[in-house]
Amino acid sequence: MTVVRTSVLPPYAAHLRVYEPLAAYPEPERARWQAYAAEHGPDAVAAGQPVAAAVLEEQREALAELAARTPRALPERESERAYVRLVDGVLYVCPWATRLRSWQALEELRAGAPVALLDTALPPATRAAAEADLERWRADHPDARPWILTSRWEVPVRWFLPFGDEDRCFVPGGGPEGLPGAGGEFPVGEEGEQGGRAPALFYLTPMAQARRRVARAYRALREAVPEGELVRGAEQVGRWLEEFHPRSLVELDYGGLVHLLGEERLLADRSAGELEEGLRALRAGDAEEALRAYGELTVRWRRVLALRHAN
Repeated sequence: MTVVRTSVLPPYAAHLRVYEPLAAYPEPERARWQAYAAEHGPDAVAAGQPVAAAVLEEQREALAELAARTPRALPERESERAYVRLVDGVLYVCPWATRLRSWQALEELRAGAPVALLDTALPPATRAAAEADLERWRADHPDARPWILTSRWEVPVRWFLPFGDEDRCFVPGGGPEGLPGAGGEFPVGEEGEQGGRAPALFYLTPMAQARRRVARAYRALREAVPEGELVRGAEQVGRWLEEFHPRSLVELDYGGLVHLLGEERLLADRSAGELEEGLRALRAGDAEEALRAYGELTVRWRRVLALRHAN
């Protein structure tokens, strides 16, 4: 694995990804991804290896696009890049789908940013052109969906629903280039503040297990708190997962949040396990314990989210 030496750090964002097996892609797309994997090689060759170096490469490519020419609302054509995992001899592919995700980010920006800021960053004419492109594209691709969801400054609590504590993979930060992290773990790729490789924290689980966990959580939550925020989140995540091949892999990657949280907090983080314990208590009829677990988890991540207003 190539270790990237750069001062560029990924943004403070987490990612929920689906890697579909190569066999899930129709031709000629399957042949294209097979050739891509043969040329570039997998980004991870074991379930416990992160794809952090490839994430950094995606960020560098995006920054190069901005620096090379007048910034646009979205790329002119769809990316032909992907994250590739090799697990137990099976090749899994998660397309970047940068153009589709750019449209989604534009919609989020339009919904959440003040009008004055929005008009300064992206003039109305530019947004109108991008929205018209999206409508034409949707007409030709009615079933399109992103393989990657992104959340800035936090991991939404609902994203932990597909995972258990046994799916957790923590890779400590490494020392100088060429040396593994503590215990011989895989190198992560980008450099931390002290010049060593940054740590990585991610969860990885089979799609069947992810769907099963979300369905069980949804049933328990719907019975106990039918109007709650988490039950709506479970429905949203469950619907998204149903769009993909049943033998896919699902990954929750803390991404650039590792630079915000620091290695000590990452080492202690057991968010998926805590949510799982809360749901177990809810199914057992212990609403008080379930509420306590959910409350502590929510408060902790809201404190992380509040850092976006720090200077």
